Amino acid sequence: MALATAAVSLHPFLSRPASVLRVGLRLPPLLLRATSSTSASASPDFNITFAEPAPSKKAPSAQPLVPWIVRGEDGKPRLSTSPPPDVLQAIALAEAEAKKAAKKETLKGPKGAVAAAAAAAASNASVKARKNAPTAPPKFSKAARRFYNENIKEREPQRLAKVLAAAGVASRRTSEELIFEGKVTVNGSVCTSPQTKVDISKDSIYVNGNRISKKLPPKLYFAVNKPKGYICSCGEDSKSVVSLFNDYLKGWNKIQPGLPKPRLFTVGRLDVATSGLIIVTNDGEFAQKLAHPSSNVTKEYVVTIDGAVHKKHLIAISEGTKIDGVMCIPDLVEPLDAQSDTRKTRLKIVVHEGRNHEVRELVQNAGLQVYALKRVRIGRFRLPADLGIGKFVELKQADIKALEGNK
Repeated sequence: MALATAAVSLHPFLSRPASVLRVGLRLPPLLLRATSSTSASASPDFNITFAEPAPSKKAPSAQPLVPWIVRGEDGKPRLSTSPPPDVLQAIALAEAEAKKAAKKETLKGPKGAVAAAAAAAASNASVKARKNAPTAPPKFSKAARRFYNENIKEREPQRLAKVLAAAGVASRRTSEELIFEGKVTVNGSVCTSPQTKVDISKDSIYVNGNRISKKLPPKLYFAVNKPKGYICSCGEDSKSVVSLFNDYLKGWNKIQPGLPKPRLFTVGRLDVATSGLIIVTNDGEFAQKLAHPSSNVTKEYVVTIDGAVHKKHLIAISEGTKIDGVMCIPDLVEPLDAQSDTRKTRLKIVVHEGRNHEVRELVQNAGLQVYALKRVRIGRFRLPADLGIGKFVELKQADIKALEGNK
């Protein structure tokens, strides 16, 4: 009878769902005492009853504390409830990798295109922010960086015709003709394409049986006070502007031992009757940039007029004239102090087109005769007053920048 009563009283627990039993409720102390008493004596009159269990509260989802054996500052091992720093770092890295992998999986979904576009926009914004951020001062001087770029930095392969011109073989056009004629070999094979990419420091290049040096001459820039009667030609004419450098090039091996001689040429042209400032270099890209009309670099001339100049002449010059079908208008026309000979008048004319015989055409279109023409300025660089006729001076970096800028 007592066992039946106990079974009936236990029925509420057995009829509860499994989730309630899994919570791990402890039996009331009364039940424990009653059970032990029942096992000790079989008194059928002992009435076993259970109190209603208290409503269960969900246990917090806290991770169990795992003891860690770490080495303390004294060098002895001890127990710790927190992982060592290296374990924490490994966990953080693993979580970061998991986030990256989840992000990649998200981009593969149907909304991946939108997410990718947003990521690209964020990346572009960060790039723009870095560009607009103030830059730190350069670590090395300009001279050190130029030396590194010219002597140490690996050069990218360039077109064969350009390499031959830079090596001083000939002009780029003449170099192309040599290539077309089959007079150039690259690594033992005849090359007939000027567009072939070569590296002069690695490839073996021969022209007419002569090997090209693996070193290129340095970039040179000179300002020359051109005399009247000299032509702007790269030939071996005794009256060419380049011939003024003959003595300089004869002593090249003493100045730059081990380097090939540079092939010098003029930047633009001054006609045979014009004197004054002209630039001589071996840098083709610089020459093309400075001489092209699209650069809009201003050039100042002093024109000596045979006869008197009146206001109508100045107006006619200022209005401009057509040269090769293009309307050329000067930037400035200004009379200068008259010379001691009253039959001669000087004018200052500034132009930026740089077309052939431009200043002479402007003056002659106004009904005047040019007695002498001299160029005194290019950009912001002015012909040095102490530079004699037929003399030259090597330009510094500040002078080169002045050539490319205007007032």
